[in-house]
Amino acid sequence: MKLLVKFNLVLCIVFAISFAVTGYVCNRLLQQNARAEIMENARIMMEAAIAVRTYTATQIKPLLDTQMKYNFLPQSVPAYSANSYFSQLQKKFPDYSYKEATLNPTNPTNRATDWEADLVEEFRKTEDKKEIVGERATPNGPSLFIARPMRVSSMACLSCHDTAEDAPRTMVEKYGSANGFGWKMGDIVTAQIVSVPMQLPQQRARETFKTFMISLAAVFVILLIATNGLLIFMVTRPVNRLSSMASSVSLGKSDIAEFPVTGKDEISELSKSFNRMARSLIEAMKMLSAEAR
Repeated sequence: MKLLVKFNLVLCIVFAISFAVTGYVCNRLLQQNARAEIMENARIMMEAAIAVRTYTATQIKPLLDTQMKYNFLPQSVPAYSANSYFSQLQKKFPDYSYKEATLNPTNPTNRATDWEADLVEEFRKTEDKKEIVGERATPNGPSLFIARPMRVSSMACLSCHDTAEDAPRTMVEKYGSANGFGWKMGDIVTAQIVSVPMQLPQQRARETFKTFMISLAAVFVILLIATNGLLIFMVTRPVNRLSSMASSVSLGKSDIAEFPVTGKDEISELSKSFNRMARSLIEAMKMLSAEAR
């Protein structure tokens, strides 16, 4: 096997191993970064919902208390404000969603689906659990969700959700007396759920990974071509010429020209040594020829 073939074989094996290890590590890091980006988006949405609820409860609801005696205004309900805010957001980002999934809600649109009800029950079983993070399949691809428990923590909640008799008359007239009552202080009745799509960040991660790996392969190809060219012109060809000249000298030819020496690298030193050896052999053969005569 020729030196050039051996060199390329070793280089390709080293690159293949490095390529595989680098690809694995790079893909893992990109996927982790994509998930971190998704989590950050979900947490920002959750904090935005909390901010809207707080704003409604502290600044909007007090302004509407008087009107609520004559006509129920859902704009005074923090959950309604948060849902309305995200409804506007969904017009531009339809895959993002927010819901206050409730087991026994006053407004039917807040009723928990099966998987949302499971989250509420999970919070009830483990009351010290503050957050659940998970993934679920949707028609538009995988989605990551963050869920947090919502507990009955103030008498303001019970004023509307204790019994239908004690609830505001205008609210009962709007939603009826069948649902949204019987809540107790300290009960976990709702899971605040934010869902964000995973498809776009993961797709960006895959495209970045693909671009990086193609660039890495292109760099290797360029490096392989450059190294082979350097090896051919600076090592293989000079060595082949030296080998050919050595064969000529060994066959008794004395009219060969000296190998040109340029530079101070190892091949140049080898060429100088070969030229000295060739001159010595030629002189020795001439002396032997003269003695033979």
